[in-house]
Amino acid sequence: MSSQAAGFTLFTPGQLAEYTGGAPAVKGRRNIERVVVDSRAVSKNDLFVPLMGSRVDGHRFLAEAVEKGAAAVLAGTLSEEARSETLHGLLADRDASLILVDNTLRALQDLARSHLQHVAPDLRLGITGSNGKTTTKEIMGQILSLQAETAVNEGNLNSDVGLPLAAFTVAKKHRYAVFEMGMNRAGEIGELARVVHPDIALITNIGSAHIGLLGSRRAIAEEKKQIFSCFDGGQTAFLYEKEEFLPFLREGVRGKIICYGPESTPGYEGSQSLGLDGTVIHWEGLRIRFPLFGVHNLKNALSSISVSAVLGISKTKIKEGLEAVRPLFGRSQIIRGEITVVQDCYNSNPDSVRQVLDFFRPLDWQGRKIIVLGSMQELGADSEEEHRRLGRVAAASGFDVLFLFGEEMAPAVEALKQEGYSGRYEWTADFDRLRERLDATLKSGDLLLLKGSRTLELERLAGAWQGHS
Repeated sequence: MSSQAAGFTLFTPGQLAEYTGGAPAVKGRRNIERVVVDSRAVSKNDLFVPLMGSRVDGHRFLAEAVEKGAAAVLAGTLSEEARSETLHGLLADRDASLILVDNTLRALQDLARSHLQHVAPDLRLGITGSNGKTTTKEIMGQILSLQAETAVNEGNLNSDVGLPLAAFTVAKKHRYAVFEMGMNRAGEIGELARVVHPDIALITNIGSAHIGLLGSRRAIAEEKKQIFSCFDGGQTAFLYEKEEFLPFLREGVRGKIICYGPESTPGYEGSQSLGLDGTVIHWEGLRIRFPLFGVHNLKNALSSISVSAVLGISKTKIKEGLEAVRPLFGRSQIIRGEITVVQDCYNSNPDSVRQVLDFFRPLDWQGRKIIVLGSMQELGADSEEEHRRLGRVAAASGFDVLFLFGEEMAPAVEALKQEGYSGRYEWTADFDRLRERLDATLKSGDLLLLKGSRTLELERLAGAWQGHS
């Protein structure tokens, strides 16, 4: 992964040492134009930051990075590779720098924080939550970009590594910087907050995604609340009005707290579902045709309306931004044809599955409704019970055919039987078998929903329906 376009100086060698608190072991004079953590992507004038992965130590590729043209490399003080005479010779020959730091990940984050302080956007917005944070980020980016230059972290650059790389793409021209903050371990949200220092921080919800990592929804709430950890009184927190953990999330926050939702978002006058075509939002006398379907996406829209209104964005720009939003890959993504496919398979957890099933249950559709439900990951000790609960929900979902995929779905199958489900369902853990059975089942006029965790890559089922569309 890398950040920033070539030709723009991010750091001088002196700044690199100053911002990381590192010690120059080899002093070069070349400036850094881009930051890279993947040695395969290194090019001229990059800074290569080697990270300790679960399988590979990035320090093994220091020499390779220099040979490819890196202007500087960081290295841990205890790294044997950093003391190599061969490496030092390469660096000297190429006028490149070596900076020794205690921890390369923390150094990467310190660099990103310093860069944001230097470019100093007028507003830094941080968004986290168990569900909806990516969509909310995209909505806010659409609205704010109509007002002024806006930087938005791309794709999944929302982690302890990805977010710092996204931060380097923020330039002096940007008035707004919008960051999604994800979590895969305890303490990560606090680290990201220290990088961004958000002026506005928004929590979409506290769900059960990653419950296997933290153990309970209360622990998830505690982690998500760390997005406010750098508040000093002048910042603003946005929280959903019906959030179960609202009292806890509000407690002790040093800053202003604003709730959003149907009862709290000023000017909200109701909505009408357009089915798969989205939602009509009535707000401040305007009729806004919001392209994303479902109550869950309406909530994301209301959060963005609340934030934008507080920032003084005009009503017409808020409307224009909301109407310009388009679904991202695997998130409420609709592919129309003889068979209509809804790809909602970028992630899956108990909350997001219930949300999408709640939407599709009453949906009027002339043909059959078919769903592929893939296993939910990262549920830890709760996995068996959550999949069992999913089976009970699926039994009442109104789908004509259920395909259950993955070993973890065994309890869901048991629940279907216990509920006396009489519809057609199939369960397999073999992807080729799933593809074969789905291909044999689909016919013109069907609606197919793909819902599963990202690791299952359910979009690979495209071959099962392409021939029908």
